Amino acid sequence: MVQYIVRRLIIAVPTIVAISILSFVLIQLPPGSFLDDYAAQLAQQGEEISNQQLQALKDAYGLDQPVYVQYYKWVKGIVTRGDFGLSLEWNVPVSQLIWDRMGWTLALALSTLICTWLLAIPIGVYSATHQYSKLDYLFTTLGFIGLGVPGFMLALVLMWFALSHFGIDVGGLFSQQYISAPWSVAKAVDLLNHAWIPIVVGGSEGWAGLIRILRANLLDELHKPYVIAARSRGLGERTLVWEYPVRVALNPFVSSVGFALPDLVSGGVILSVVLSLPTAGPLLLNALTAKDMYLAGALILLIGILTIVGMLVSDILLAWLDPRIRLGV
Repeated sequence: MVQYIVRRLIIAVPTIVAISILSFVLIQLPPGSFLDDYAAQLAQQGEEISNQQLQALKDAYGLDQPVYVQYYKWVKGIVTRGDFGLSLEWNVPVSQLIWDRMGWTLALALSTLICTWLLAIPIGVYSATHQYSKLDYLFTTLGFIGLGVPGFMLALVLMWFALSHFGIDVGGLFSQQYISAPWSVAKAVDLLNHAWIPIVVGGSEGWAGLIRILRANLLDELHKPYVIAARSRGLGERTLVWEYPVRVALNPFVSSVGFALPDLVSGGVILSVVLSLPTAGPLLLNALTAKDMYLAGALILLIGILTIVGMLVSDILLAWLDPRIRLGV
């Protein structure tokens, strides 16, 4: 197991370096100069930037030097000072923007993942062990609906339903009066009144797909010789199902951990825009449309690193869950 983890760590290092190069290349692709766009934006706001300020930005990020020098300065700033550059659109350090959004992004993503697992695992097991029952048909129908209905449409329907029937505006994470208010019991209750919609909508497609996958995998496992032999020896049905075939059938769930981390940044962008959520997804979308090169590059790099870390965690969990993976069987 230790050798397996070390081997995966060794592979991850050059991959992260390659992702950093690709991220920097991508932020250099849009036409025009970062400084020209920055000066034009200030001019639209009735402000001017002096030659000394332009030169300071050039010296800080090497914008008047070759691309490889700019890449070196960018990576050096990230590694040594945690400096991802300056956001053109927001005129603040990129790191400040990212970390301000990551708290809510992490909370929503983990809540959605946990709720998805708590719902999908028992339903998937029940559907497989009660194949072609009425509830199996019901869960199958709901699963197809969850896979087929776009998340943003479901979000709009739920927002309309909450507003028209309960008089509650559930857009965003807080009502207007609580956005800048200090934490209190009333603010926490207001958060719960708003947070259930992104959790339900964000997890709808996930639990629907995982239910179908778990049902199919478990049905395949339940007909294998080791299950038949264990049942013939008198092993209890609940113990038999949960300790052996379910453990093997859970591999897709563990694999989804690898995608959960990058989804902290990139996942549910349209849903976050529709619901006005203060997450990192809309920040990435705005950075790409506004050609905010350092903000976009930092977010792309962060998505790549989180993908590598997520896949590493997923592989380790899979190797622990299923010995065939680490043994190469």
